[in-house]
Amino acid sequence: MTYAILGIGTALPPNSVEQSKAAEYARSLICESEDQAALLPVLYRQTGVRRRYMVYNQHVLEEVVTTGTTSVSSVFIPRDRNDRGPTTLQRMERYMQEAPTLACQAASEALERAEVLPREITHLITVSCTGFSAPGFDIALIKRLGLPATTQRVHVGFMGCHGALNGLRVARGIAAAEPDSRILLCAVELCSLHFHYGWDPKKVVANALFADGAAAVVGAPVPEGQSQPWRMAASGSCLIPDSEYAMTWNIGNHGFEMTLSTRVPTLIGENLRPFLDSWLGRQGLRVEDIRSWAVHPGGPRILSCVEEPLGLTPEQTNVSREVLADHGNMSSPTVLFILQRLREREAPLPCVALGFGPGLVAEAALFV
Repeated sequence: MTYAILGIGTALPPNSVEQSKAAEYARSLICESEDQAALLPVLYRQTGVRRRYMVYNQHVLEEVVTTGTTSVSSVFIPRDRNDRGPTTLQRMERYMQEAPTLACQAASEALERAEVLPREITHLITVSCTGFSAPGFDIALIKRLGLPATTQRVHVGFMGCHGALNGLRVARGIAAAEPDSRILLCAVELCSLHFHYGWDPKKVVANALFADGAAAVVGAPVPEGQSQPWRMAASGSCLIPDSEYAMTWNIGNHGFEMTLSTRVPTLIGENLRPFLDSWLGRQGLRVEDIRSWAVHPGGPRILSCVEEPLGLTPEQTNVSREVLADHGNMSSPTVLFILQRLREREAPLPCVALGFGPGLVAEAALFV
């Protein structure tokens, strides 16, 4: 048996903001000098993002920009320049208010597209790195969607932007072991809840890139040799040597704190091709044999550092750029948004999906 994708669903919060407006909001919330205020729009433009969706209410943010204050009482609006925003507890409370609804929207769409009934689901895999709670949004999915009480659960937590690829690996393993399984995977991230208040250039880049969203996949085992497209033939992982410092994601007193080294693109560029040559070689393939690419767009430089060593053209990663421009970096759901667009456009196979996260680790999945 091999694992095949039957349907993908996505969901976004109702609030969206153009990147130029997001820079205005950020200037009101974090800039401490005129020099910082002048640099901020440049950093936001360089992301390649046009619009992002987030659980913040943009009307409240607009009031802060235009009046310097707001009539709405919110812990997410700082009281003064020394205010570093809500505590981690307050951010987690908002996560549990918002995450289940978004996850259920994506999962419902995936079930509908897959033509699978909720009662047929046997396994549930959830993915998130922006919130923790028990019981979590996995229980909300079971109750709100009407999944069986016997649904077996696995949670992939705190693995960053490649978390959905780790979840797909789990789904593939379940499919190999359980020939009658129907597997729902759901990734949801509310990155905006971890907005960093105060000036820190490395954290400002994260503020400018990340957004909120959810995506879900329904999959099932299919017999080897069956002509079902979008079968996951292999998965791979590569821990890049001596790179722990390059990307970190830690729990602080005022949310989860990300650091991104300027060396991340270089580290990926130096190590990706040898890893893929070896991994694809074990599948009887070469990089040149891959006809579609679903590359997680951590940012424009990440896409460039993937294209150059692999000999890819910008057209071959165009869908990744589209998703980045339309939605920002939503962390783990992002690669599923890309896969959905590729499937809708009947992109040629084989396809390789790539994601990068703390470690520094590259994760890969091969679809045929």
